Amino acid sequence: MSVRPKVCVVGSYNTDLAVRTPRIPVRGETILGTGFVTGPGGKGGNQAVAAARLGADVTMLVKLGTDSFGDLAAQNLIGEGIRPEFILRSPESPTGVAFIIVDQHGENVIVVAPGANNTLSPDDIENARESIIHSDVLLIQLEIPIETVEAAAMLAHSAGVKVILNPAPGQKLSGQLLQNVDVLTPNETEAQIISGKPVENLDGARQAAYSMLGEGIGAVVMTLGDKGALVTTAASSQHVPGTVVEVIDTTGAGDSFSGALAVALAEGKDLIQAARFANTAASIQVTRFGTAPAMPYRSEVQAKLEKI
Repeated sequence: MSVRPKVCVVGSYNTDLAVRTPRIPVRGETILGTGFVTGPGGKGGNQAVAAARLGADVTMLVKLGTDSFGDLAAQNLIGEGIRPEFILRSPESPTGVAFIIVDQHGENVIVVAPGANNTLSPDDIENARESIIHSDVLLIQLEIPIETVEAAAMLAHSAGVKVILNPAPGQKLSGQLLQNVDVLTPNETEAQIISGKPVENLDGARQAAYSMLGEGIGAVVMTLGDKGALVTTAASSQHVPGTVVEVIDTTGAGDSFSGALAVALAEGKDLIQAARFANTAASIQVTRFGTAPAMPYRSEVQAKLEKI
C-alpha cells in the first residue's frame, strides 16, 4: 500500500512489571514466581504498537513522567515508528505502572497505578486537534480521564473521523460519549457492565450488543476470547469464529485485537473482514509472553490469514 492509513491513538502508557507463577495466589498468600519481565505496556501504548506493526502511520497522544520509565517509554514508542509530536511528559507525576501476574494457563490479574496517565487533559486533545481530525481512525480506551476520552471522541466524530472505543477497564458510560463512537470493542465482562445484561453465551452477547446499539453506537465488535468476535450493527449480528492456538499469555490480547481492527477499518475493510484480521492478530499475540513486545507484524498476520 503506497499510502499508509492514519491511526491516532489517545491513551495510556504503563511500564509492565510482569511475573509468571504456577497459579494466581489467593488473598494473603505468598508464592514463588518462575520468571519476571519489565517492558512496555498500557492499553494505549499496546494498541499503538499493534497498529504500527500492522502497517499504520500512527500518532499517539500520551502523557509520561520525566522519570527513567518515561525515558524508556518514549524511546520504545518512537522505536516502533510512532510519531513523537504528542508523546508528552509530566514533571509532577510518574509514568504509569502495571503489576501483572500470569499463571501457567496464560490467565492474568493486573493492578495499574496510572500516574501521568491521569494528567492527560482535554486541553491536550485540543493541542493535538490537527493530528486527530486528519486521521482515518481515532482509537481510544479508558485508562485516561473520562473527560479526555469524551473530548477526543467528540472532536474526531464531528470531523468525520471513525471513532473506535475499547471500553477497558469496564465502566458505565454516558450516552453523550457513546453517541460519538462508531465502533465499540468490549470483551464479555465489559459488555455486561455497560449494557447491564448478562453475557453468558452467544445469545446473551447479542442481546447485550443490541442494548448498547440503543445508546447511539454505530457498531459493537465484542471479543469472545478463543471463540472469536461478535459483530453487531442495526442491520445484523454475525459471529466471526476465532482460531485455536496454544495460549501462553492472554495479557494484551484485547489490545492486539483493537489495534488490528483500527488498521483494517482505516484501510477500508468492512467490519467482518476487519474482525477476521483482528482475530488473527490476537491469535498470534497470545502465543507469546508479554504485551507490546508480543504484538505481531503485518507479514505474520498475512501469512496466517492465507492458511485459514
